[in-house]
Amino acid sequence: MKHRRESGFTLVEVMVTVAIIGILATIAYPSYRDYLIRGRIPEGLTLLSNERIVMEKFLADNRSYQVGGVHACARYPVRTKYFDVACDGTETAQTYTLQATGTGSMVNFDYTIDQTGDKATVSLGVGWTTFPASCWVLKRDGSC
Repeated sequence: MKHRRESGFTLVEVMVTVAIIGILATIAYPSYRDYLIRGRIPEGLTLLSNERIVMEKFLADNRSYQVGGVHACARYPVRTKYFDVACDGTETAQTYTLQATGTGSMVNFDYTIDQTGDKATVSLGVGWTTFPASCWVLKRDGSC
């Protein structure tokens, strides 16, 4: 009588495979999430830089950020998929501060720029390192 050889996987083989996949996912997912965040930050920073140009053009045309009681900030907020840009509420006829506020998966990533070009990182997402006050943080380690 011939014995048929059974094919398939043993329970131990399946458990080892699941364990390996679990370990790889534990390592890979945080790195992938940081990769996505680092790819989305430039959207907010580019928007801030572009809106600063708009504000400076307004100043060049009107010699003030405020004309007839209406501040140049009246056109805000400007929204993109991951950031909203608006003035922070401290604007005067000669000053403004634009703030990019993260939305959705970028919540708590907030950056500013003012009329002198001074950049600042207001807040960062969970797990991101503290930051210097005078730059836009681009990486988890706090580098600009």
